[in-house]
Amino acid sequence: MTTTTTTDGTDPGRVLQDALGLLKDREQIAARLLESSAKHSFDPDKELDWDAPLVDGAYYVPPELLSLYDTPLWKRMGEQQRIDLSRHEAASLASLGIWFEIILMQLLVRHIYDKPLTSNHVRYALTEIADECRHSMMFARLIQKIGAPDYPVSPLHHNLARLLKTVSTTPGSFACTLLGEEILDWMQRLTFPDERIQPLVRGITRIHVVEEARHVRYAREELRRQMLTAPRWEQELTRISCGEAARVFSLAFVNPRVYENVGLDRREAVAQVKASGHRREVMQTGAKRLTDFLDDIGVLRGVGRRLWRASGLLA
Repeated sequence: MTTTTTTDGTDPGRVLQDALGLLKDREQIAARLLESSAKHSFDPDKELDWDAPLVDGAYYVPPELLSLYDTPLWKRMGEQQRIDLSRHEAASLASLGIWFEIILMQLLVRHIYDKPLTSNHVRYALTEIADECRHSMMFARLIQKIGAPDYPVSPLHHNLARLLKTVSTTPGSFACTLLGEEILDWMQRLTFPDERIQPLVRGITRIHVVEEARHVRYAREELRRQMLTAPRWEQELTRISCGEAARVFSLAFVNPRVYENVGLDRREAVAQVKASGHRREVMQTGAKRLTDFLDDIGVLRGVGRRLWRASGLLA
């Protein structure tokens, strides 16, 4: 029997075996995540004071994270208009979050369809789906509470996501999951301790950060495993689909209707956001922990890397 070796004389099968040995046991990870879920899960309807009045003069998103911060338009805006922009951007982000979580729930259901139903891995996936159901309802209730409209993504992006859900393989699903979770998580970690922010928003972001930490761990471990074991075509499809998802995500992050609804010229506002060095730095900083991880496991290569650069999320 012939043994295939790489150019440096090593056995590829042994390399893969050694790499798999470094992965943590899937069932042990899921057991720990289930234990954490039992201790640190929240019912937003009971945990938060939805009847408390909103605080006059408080922001809904830290000003530095708003899309127009430090632009010429921002410098012309009065304080109340800036606060109103934060209210509408909070509603836009909540709407985006609901869209992503509905996609994620469908992808997770597909992921466990063929898995052993009594395994810890499947039990945790079902636990995460329950978390995401509560998060989506929590975000919808926030939009209603702050008196802002919902901001659905464009029909094009809505239907692109429908295509993604249809063709996405397991590693692609987890890569896109991390895209939707980690950048928003970074922003929310800056939001919940900020005393300039509405108490209700701080409470919502605190709950989301605590529970999303488990979701990120689950997705990272599974994606790392999949990028080692998936066939080459599936790895390449993951790189491309993740890059395209990053491009769409960056375009959909703030709905342009927000600017009209606070009395600004939509075209001028969009142009200034695109030209803003501060905004570019915020988005790239928010994505850095994720892009470092994706680079480490081989997702940011070839066409996928070029798409990530086009999204503006990769420095």
